[in-house]
Amino acid sequence: MKIEARACARAGLLGNPSDGYFGKTISVAIQNFHAQVDLEPSSELRIEPGPNDSNVFESLRHLEERVDLFGYYGGDRLVKAAVKRFCGLCRERDIPLPDRNFAVSYATSIPRQIGLAGSSAIVMATLRGLMRFYAVDIPPADLAQLTLDAEVTELGINAGLQDRVIQAYEGCVYMDFDADQMQKIGKGRYEPLDPQLLPEIYLAYRTDLGKISGQVLNTIRQRYDAGDLEVIDTLKQIAGLAEAGRRAIVRGRTADLIGLMNDNFDLRCRIMEISHDNVAMVRAARGVGASAKFAGSGGSIIGIYDGDRMFNALVVELGRIGAKVIKPQIA
Repeated sequence: MKIEARACARAGLLGNPSDGYFGKTISVAIQNFHAQVDLEPSSELRIEPGPNDSNVFESLRHLEERVDLFGYYGGDRLVKAAVKRFCGLCRERDIPLPDRNFAVSYATSIPRQIGLAGSSAIVMATLRGLMRFYAVDIPPADLAQLTLDAEVTELGINAGLQDRVIQAYEGCVYMDFDADQMQKIGKGRYEPLDPQLLPEIYLAYRTDLGKISGQVLNTIRQRYDAGDLEVIDTLKQIAGLAEAGRRAIVRGRTADLIGLMNDNFDLRCRIMEISHDNVAMVRAARGVGASAKFAGSGGSIIGIYDGDRMFNALVVELGRIGAKVIKPQIA
């Protein structure tokens, strides 16, 4: 019997990138895009290569483009890392696994390297498939940590918990990565929020702006670890925006989110060098009256709009610079 498991894309509503620095964030899971993993019984354990794992190219230019977008390693390494960490967790918790092999394949519709958590979605979908295949229950908070461990410990990816938490819980979640709690139990405080309380949200992205988020955020990590006061203070302010956003959502003051989201991006610009093309997306969106900030580490933006007329204006203006605009379906 074939098992199908999925994990959605995600977008940071407020607070990113403070999640990796004991900050606070609000994120949403987006059903428009997802990674899917299929497992079925097999005589041997087999990991099938995905569409982007091929080493066959049309030309030298095609090879360069694929490496720029996907790196030197494809998505099958994410599947391998997930399988290894799953086995390790079961061993640590004395969970016996039946002597059953499987063939696993993956596919994803999440645009790569534009801040929508495509890599963690492949890992989490794999873990969900393994959970069902071996009848192992892993709570959402532990599933988020296991996904992060697969990426950070096994593959050396620079990442935080935010993406994995929202993909594990889905919907809309407020996260407080309090330093004391994180150091004591390795988990933050996660509070699901009713997605129906959110205002009208758009997502815009450009697939040609793909970058590896770990590379983008490396300078912040280095400066933070070195005690750079500007970085530390700015990240605290960004975390405070998520806390204010939570209050606005639960109290029905969603209009407050417009300014908070704009401030989030503006503060980020203090400590990061933002490319011209990414800034152009934000300016185009704000030019028609919408709010705008990064959904992740660049390549996609998220914001609030007011009615179909403004949404149509977003489609037109962002389309002029090669960006696609959608209305995200919150999982």
